[in-house]
Amino acid sequence: MRLYRVIVPVRDIEAASTFYGEVFGSPGERVSGGRHYFDAGGVLFACYDPVADGDKRTSEPNPEHLYLSTTEPLESVRDTWTGGGGTLDDDIRERPWGETSFYGRDPWGNRVVFVAAGTEYTGGVWG
Repeated sequence: MRLYRVIVPVRDIEAASTFYGEVFGSPGERVSGGRHYFDAGGVLFACYDPVADGDKRTSEPNPEHLYLSTTEPLESVRDTWTGGGGTLDDDIRERPWGETSFYGRDPWGNRVVFVAAGTEYTGGVWG
């Protein structure tokens, strides 16, 4: 079994595709009126606007963090993130479990963490 897609709820698919296109450095792909997909290293990162897809439901931000690992310098990713309208909950620093990361929220309130590649905590003893 493997994880193949995560959904990030948004309230404006056009703005979300532009914002995350800058973050991922790729235009991604519109797959329906309210879905825009990005390749996140073999896992689909899906922005979903239910209203743009003809659904009457509205969406709330994901309540938990979504972690993305990047080989890009975190300073550059952070600047792209905040330049596009994302906010920071905690700036770049080394965590007690060994990751170097920053915590933020996208313009729709979703919690996203960017981790420097090679510092990802994947289990086991830390500390």
